[in-house]
Amino acid sequence: MIFSDFIKAVGQLSDRRFLGVLGLGLGLTVTLLAAFYAAFVILIGWLLPDSFSLPWFGEITWIDNALTIAGIPLMLLLSIFLMVPVASAFTGIFLDRIADAVEAQHYPHLPPARHIGFVEGLGDGLKFLGVIIGVNLVALVAYIAMPPLAPALFWIVNGILLGREYAQMVALRRRDAVGAAQFRNAHKVTIFAAGVLMAVPLTIPVVNLLVPVLGAATFTHLYHRLNAHPSRTG
Repeated sequence: MIFSDFIKAVGQLSDRRFLGVLGLGLGLTVTLLAAFYAAFVILIGWLLPDSFSLPWFGEITWIDNALTIAGIPLMLLLSIFLMVPVASAFTGIFLDRIADAVEAQHYPHLPPARHIGFVEGLGDGLKFLGVIIGVNLVALVAYIAMPPLAPALFWIVNGILLGREYAQMVALRRRDAVGAAQFRNAHKVTIFAAGVLMAVPLTIPVVNLLVPVLGAATFTHLYHRLNAHPSRTG
């Protein structure tokens, strides 16, 4: 059933409202990745001299050129780690637009939702962003200590975090804070599974750029499906 929610979200990618948000999200993401890459190059430039000599190798002058050539691959690698906080921040800022588009097409009978204001959404997004960064920094120790298990650990940790964030934000459009918490608690397993479904493509460069939009849409479908059938868990 979760996959049906995801397929519906993918099927609406051509919606002009999705495309508008996707364009904004792509611009935000690429700008962020470019800023991190620029900061990385500047840091390396400060730490390493323009040229230096090594025994047997002579003078080394190719560091700057190597960083320039490696720019795109490096940004793609960075995107694996940066797209988790980007997806979280994106949810707080743009979720209303995506959820409105999904509900207009698939659930037109519903009354208007409570819109999460920009300031409220940004504040919630930034608070949860801190949680995501903190948890992933702690988890980084486990990734390094157990490299073969790193992908699975990444999916599990961020599946929990993203599932909670998406479910909370979607539920708050239709319920108060207590009701949103009750919704999350009643469907923990389903929300976790859907969160992992969002976390897995985050590790695929380029594809991960679509995840924030697809995540917001998928969880909107998931919320309405579970709300219509509260006794079902997936």
